[in-house]
Amino acid sequence: MNVVITGGCGFIGSNLAHELVEVDEVTVIDDLSTGRPENNEDLLDNENYRYVEGSITDLNLLKQVFDGVDYVFHQAAIPSVPRSIKDPAKTNEVNISGTLNVLIAADQEGVKKVVYASSSSVYGETPVLPKEEGMIPDPLSPYAVSKLAGEYYCKVFAEIYGLKTASLRYFNVYGPKQDPSSEYAAVIPKFITRVLNGKPPVICGDGEQTRDFTFVKDVVSANILAAGSSKTGVFNIGSGARVSVNELAAAVIEASATGTDPGILHAEPRDGDVRHSLADISRAKSIGYEPSYALTDGLEETIRSFSV
Repeated sequence: MNVVITGGCGFIGSNLAHELVEVDEVTVIDDLSTGRPENNEDLLDNENYRYVEGSITDLNLLKQVFDGVDYVFHQAAIPSVPRSIKDPAKTNEVNISGTLNVLIAADQEGVKKVVYASSSSVYGETPVLPKEEGMIPDPLSPYAVSKLAGEYYCKVFAEIYGLKTASLRYFNVYGPKQDPSSEYAAVIPKFITRVLNGKPPVICGDGEQTRDFTFVKDVVSANILAAGSSKTGVFNIGSGARVSVNELAAAVIEASATGTDPGILHAEPRDGDVRHSLADISRAKSIGYEPSYALTDGLEETIRSFSV
């Protein structure tokens, strides 16, 4: 197949590129605003791999790149809740207008299906657990609003234009190639980096907030399954289990095996963060999704990649 990955130099996109390039022709488009070229350095000499530097805000470029493409994996976004609170206009431009461009280009160029990276943040503070796709969304940040708007655009393009789409609501993805140095880095790479350097992980709030942490290789599998399935709509992609951030910090310290206990620090809670999150993945199982990585296994593989 001939596939395009938007945001293909980013964390999830680059993991997806490495999996797909084994059998498919893969074109990655990325403007490197958050993606890192080193994530795909080892693919540059692969005849199945092509890199295009550019933004999803450029509709004409997308039309050129999507010409003759079978599937588009739309991973490109400004991916941070705090960053969206700091700069909601930029989040809107990239995550909403950019997604609309992706769908327009895909429809006009005859793409078979678009698999869209959404987020569990669309659920907000809805108290019911686990979260299932039929619940009324309650986004608490500009980022969450932008991801929900993208889902609605996917739904509309499927219903009006006949473009097949699948929106995957990711639950706290972690793994190799995740950037620990960003101001807006996710919690697991931050914890790992600090522990490996003999420093205590810093927890925002009391640490009793819970999350459904999902290993990136399971997310890659979900994307491929969604593309190959005839099913469309919204799918939760998680592990189906939750742990507290305090438990996570302890697990990172144990898996890092540094021989010392750096302890734990607590900071003020972050604006826009939800208290509890857990995915009902029964709908995703209908496309063949089954998470393969327990948290301990995923942490060990992630820590190995950070230690190289």
